Amino acid sequence: MPGMIASDKVEVLAQVDVLVIGAGSAGCCAAISSAQQGANTMIVDRYGFAGGTSTAVLDTFYGFFTPGETPRKVVGGIPDQVVDALAKHDAMFLRPNTYGAGTGVTYNPDVLKWVWDRLLISNGVKLLLHTLLIDVEMDTAGRIIGVVVATRQGLRRIKAKRFIDASGDAELCHLAQILCEKAGEIDPAQTLTTTFRMVNVDFEKFNAAGGKQMLSQKMAAVDLEKHPLPRRKGSFHAMPIPGCAATVAVRVADVDPMDSEQLTDAEVQGRQQAFVFEKFVRECVPGYEKACIGGLSVHIGVRESRRVYGEYRLTRDDCMTARTFEDTVLVCGAPIEDHRQGKDGQDETAWAYVPDGQVYHVPYRTLIAKDRDELWVVGRCFSATHDAHASCRSMGQTMSMGQAAGMAAAMSLDQACGARDVSVTGLQDQLRTLGAVLQMPDKPADISANGWGANR
Repeated sequence: MPGMIASDKVEVLAQVDVLVIGAGSAGCCAAISSAQQGANTMIVDRYGFAGGTSTAVLDTFYGFFTPGETPRKVVGGIPDQVVDALAKHDAMFLRPNTYGAGTGVTYNPDVLKWVWDRLLISNGVKLLLHTLLIDVEMDTAGRIIGVVVATRQGLRRIKAKRFIDASGDAELCHLAQILCEKAGEIDPAQTLTTTFRMVNVDFEKFNAAGGKQMLSQKMAAVDLEKHPLPRRKGSFHAMPIPGCAATVAVRVADVDPMDSEQLTDAEVQGRQQAFVFEKFVRECVPGYEKACIGGLSVHIGVRESRRVYGEYRLTRDDCMTARTFEDTVLVCGAPIEDHRQGKDGQDETAWAYVPDGQVYHVPYRTLIAKDRDELWVVGRCFSATHDAHASCRSMGQTMSMGQAAGMAAAMSLDQACGARDVSVTGLQDQLRTLGAVLQMPDKPADISANGWGANR
């Protein structure tokens, strides 16, 4: 029940215009966007760094480019500012996805932590780390007016006029008893992944031996008694750090990520699997003979947990028919990428591509919790069905969600209206001015080695 803590007895830490819960890629862009519009903005996160999955688990942004032979760049605005900062530090490059999901922006995640810090603070966002959401404070009409957080000094209250749930797990919405669909309730929940870095990789030898194609063949033909790989597919790719490779290979299935015991077991399994892969590549893959694990993801990567029911739910049909909406605030060309466990226990990722290299539109209404005027939802808890979520959860799109919601939250204060009454045409105009992409570009993107600058 919301309000379980006697919040009136808890000291007020801050009073702000817009409060963002969760400093992942969506939340950071939401906070930056809100602050750029002049709103007094705070963002809180449980970890000691910003970026969420972008810095704790992964090393590549997908969704910036459509797949296919004539890719288009379909993400812009604040996400471009992020990649520009990485490029200036020589901490990113463009690379093709192993399975045809489009060109990715691969980066150094530790540099990205620094980039998020700089962008948040330089735009006037109040950043509060090591802070955990505990409870919500609501008025007699059921409207959220504040939260209770656990800080290093104890419990504190944060009062705000507008709220953005970017927690990934829809924690704010859940505490406020806002309707959510839990992963696995209707469709099987996607698998979880512990990522890891390999250091001291000889890429010259690896590529001379056949590179990715050779690795794929060796995985397919592996002796599972000697090397019991949890899946015989996966990505081992170079990072913008000499001799380092990042992986997306581990697969942990049948986990409820909202259950602490199950999530604990998944963390343990993920680490165990990582070292199974390490032994395999050291013994079987040229170029990896002297390599070893140099780092594990901060936590296991969760693809889906809770999804909020919004004013509109994005559907598979919307994605596969390249549907357009009048209230679009971003576009997506990423395929549906549904990571499942097959009957043989091996990976059975289902892929479905938007036809003809097109894009679908994502309406503003998917970012508003149903019947709420003070609350937006962004990132992997936005309003979508399982299949649509499996496409639109790419970080290029979640960052775009954040910049749209943050801008809308600030506009709602200027316009003295709720989330549902924000001028959508005004929001779209502001997004275009910022550099956001709201329709399929005519010009193909440059995905060459030096393509990022050409695309900007």
